[in-house]
Amino acid sequence: MQDFDAIVIGSGIGGLVAASMLARYRKRVLVCESHTIPGGAAHSFSRRGFHFDSGPSFYCGLTDPQSFNPLRQVFDILEESIATIPYHPLGHYHFPEGSLPIYANAKNYLDTVATFAPQGAKELQKFQQNLLVLYEALRGIPAVALRSDWQLIPVLLTRYWPSLLKLLPLIGTIAGSAGELMDRDVRDPWVRRLIDLECFLLSGLKAHETVAPEIAFMIGERSRSIIEYPVGGSSAIVDALVRGLQRWGGQLRLGTHVDRILVTSGKTTGIRLQNGEIIRAPIVISNATIWDTYTKLLGDEDVPVDDRKVALSTPAVESFMHLHLGIKAEGLEGLTGHHVVVHDSNIDITVPGNTCMISIPTVWDQNLAPAGHHAIHAYTLEPYEGWEYGEFYQEKKRERSQSLFKALEKSYQICDSGSY
Repeated sequence: MQDFDAIVIGSGIGGLVAASMLARYRKRVLVCESHTIPGGAAHSFSRRGFHFDSGPSFYCGLTDPQSFNPLRQVFDILEESIATIPYHPLGHYHFPEGSLPIYANAKNYLDTVATFAPQGAKELQKFQQNLLVLYEALRGIPAVALRSDWQLIPVLLTRYWPSLLKLLPLIGTIAGSAGELMDRDVRDPWVRRLIDLECFLLSGLKAHETVAPEIAFMIGERSRSIIEYPVGGSSAIVDALVRGLQRWGGQLRLGTHVDRILVTSGKTTGIRLQNGEIIRAPIVISNATIWDTYTKLLGDEDVPVDDRKVALSTPAVESFMHLHLGIKAEGLEGLTGHHVVVHDSNIDITVPGNTCMISIPTVWDQNLAPAGHHAIHAYTLEPYEGWEYGEFYQEKKRERSQSLFKALEKSYQICDSGSY
């Protein structure tokens, strides 16, 4: 007898979606999470009455029935929902050359870009139109219908063949990067930097490392769906997925560290916990990183050498430094909720500290902070290496966080001047 039909390691968004969907279709499923709270990079935490998001801060299409957002589709399947607060504009990008308000409406967005680069705005329009063609073609195939094995083929051929016909002329685009489309359509250096920035904000990588369907999805949803913030922050999304998991009979164990995925004769048989407990299941889904899965959870003998080599060759995005602040709201009327600050145009946007992201969710949801206060979440790329706690840890933290404080000052000064 197996203890479960499937075990999911990690309660990040991916792990919770996989587990809750399995539970919805009557599979006995267990989620094991090392942390004491679920959510992975999307978890939230509270300090002194302030409620902070730890990871994602920009959301779109969570409640729109017409949205292509796969998370919204999952909520529908689980019969769960969340409350959201729509807002406008999306936020502001702050460059040394000036600040750019970001609008969902494509015309308004292009008009603001034209104030910086008139010809570049025309090139950007062509770039976005090509992406929207791809977005519309992809809309016909729900993301929840996709799978990574050969059984995807009969699903597509029997249920979604009209959409497949639309996609055939776009095969090259689907397999390519956003950078390839940019090279074809955009010459203006300022707009190329803008596209790189938007790809970076979406994927953590610039245009040539971001697949075209990913940026097509962002452009399409931004212009065709609802920009909104979940009431309660990212934890509202996590809570909805946990509710869906448990509603349909799935289990979540927190503070449960998986030490090993058990494999016998090439087949998964379950997991071993750090405390020595064995839990049996014929299917184990790892929501841990590729590197942890292949180097810590699985032994060399458990995976073909070529498979391990391919997996471990996956490029890693740098880690992030996060700054969470609770501040007084007095004198900060008229704030917008999202800001991206690029300190130096002559330095690559992926250089740690040069591009800083700022989210002020209390602009929309005032319950995330005590009355008369704002909660701020700011973050920037920062290599993980060298951050072991030691004698100079606090000093290094003060030094490396200065770019975030400067970005906050810059965004406030621009807000205060009313320049946008």
